[in-house]
Amino acid sequence: MKPITIILCFLALTGCGGKDSPKPPSSALLVFPQKNSECNTGLNVAGTNTSTVEFRWQGADHTESYELRATNLNTNTTQTIVVSGTSANLTIEKGTPYSWLVVSKNTKVPETARSETWQFFNAGAETTHPPFPAAVISPKTGSNIARDINNEVLLDWEGADVDNDLEGYEVYFSTETPPTTLIGTLTSGQSSLKVSVAANTVYYWRIITMDREGNTATNTISEFKVR
Repeated sequence: MKPITIILCFLALTGCGGKDSPKPPSSALLVFPQKNSECNTGLNVAGTNTSTVEFRWQGADHTESYELRATNLNTNTTQTIVVSGTSANLTIEKGTPYSWLVVSKNTKVPETARSETWQFFNAGAETTHPPFPAAVISPKTGSNIARDINNEVLLDWEGADVDNDLEGYEVYFSTETPPTTLIGTLTSGQSSLKVSVAANTVYYWRIITMDREGNTATNTISEFKVR
């Protein structure tokens, strides 16, 4: 093939290449309600124990729409709404802890992107607040993990309380669900615990979080398999 022909073919290929491929969306940055805070800006809904809260976040690159997910941490039920902007209103229970996150979406690509997950307490008539249910860091529920050289796994979580008066944690762990074996009572400054495990076994664990007012919160059961 002559050099001029090669050049023409190259120009034709590059000229017809079209636009760059669509890029996947990036994660939104949450703004309000703030992490581990009490939200007292909700508008009361007459005749109910609910208020309408405006959720806000920063826009994410390459995103066409956002799915807001707010989860009642007492009942583990989730409300969702899809919007094109960077805010959305949801009517939620007063005097109740919630977690929320935002999923960024783009119809041109299958990938989505999740924001961080924040917790907050939707204000009600209470003067003292129970702690937030412990948020599991690892092992993530449904995960398949390896033991360390001592045949142990590290349970790791995060605790928080609007009143900043955490007292401590009770950790329940077993091969049965719900787990009823108390394996540790820790102070508020301790949020991890090593446990002995066996291979090819599924384990279940949950945490009761306590504050100095005598309030408690229990998170949902997590499970993982040791390979």
